Amino acid sequence: MKPLMDNILPYRRFFVTMAMLVLVMVMAGAMAQEPDKRHVTPVTPETNKVLPPPKGTDEKIIQQYISGDSTEAMAEARRDSLRRVYKRYPLLTDVAFGLNIAEPLFMAFGQTYASADVNATLNMWNRLQPTVELGLGWAKSTPDDMNYTYHGKPSPYFKVGANYNFLFKNSPDYQAYLGIRLGYSTFTYDITDVRYLNSYWDEVLPGEIKGERSHALWGEAGAGLRAKLYGPISLGWIIRYHGIFNYGKSDHSRPWFIPGYGPRSGSLGFSLSIYYVLPLHRKEATTTTTTQQP
Repeated sequence: MKPLMDNILPYRRFFVTMAMLVLVMVMAGAMAQEPDKRHVTPVTPETNKVLPPPKGTDEKIIQQYISGDSTEAMAEARRDSLRRVYKRYPLLTDVAFGLNIAEPLFMAFGQTYASADVNATLNMWNRLQPTVELGLGWAKSTPDDMNYTYHGKPSPYFKVGANYNFLFKNSPDYQAYLGIRLGYSTFTYDITDVRYLNSYWDEVLPGEIKGERSHALWGEAGAGLRAKLYGPISLGWIIRYHGIFNYGKSDHSRPWFIPGYGPRSGSLGFSLSIYYVLPLHRKEATTTTTTQQP
């Protein structure tokens, strides 16, 4: 036994050194496997403050924050922000009653024909606007380079169509729109002071055509503006480009003037109307201010 111990003792220092090295390696491995720990800044009364929600935040969103459901609260805040990008007007926003005074004014400056109408426009969501126009047209004119006088008797016409308001995000008091119309009229006219050359006798002879009846169907596309003047009174104008689909002809003549359209050979029209606007809702539209996200 003693000879065995004498043989081991010289290696004792070696075994102790190896044991200590293994122990150090085990401890280092254990420390490497522990997850990093966050260093939390101590909370002091000065930093532990709850900031108030942004102005205009919906009460439902505030309650979600209080209950700790911040994820859903943030999602709802984003949805609410999108809903409040622009004003949301009700289905029936207002109705405007107008009187077209353009051509009667032009007659005061020498124009020899006119079409005057009353119109009604229903404003839906402050965007889509169905409209109807009813009016009378008349004429008494000797067209340039023509050998007759045209008498268009006062005759009715009507138009139906719609506008699209591009300022739907703003107040209905101010509008910029494009519109289309379909118009129709049935009318009577006389042609007098007709002077034609008799080639046999080489002389000018008078003539006339009375009681001619006709009708016309046409379409229009236009752009216009409308602005508030005072209270419920507004002023608006529209420039129209129009074209005839069909009109009645006779063996003796063609209509020179079409009520609601103007001279048959023309392609442009102009309307100037005074409007009385009647609101159809009580509550104001949703504010345009975008909700600030928490």
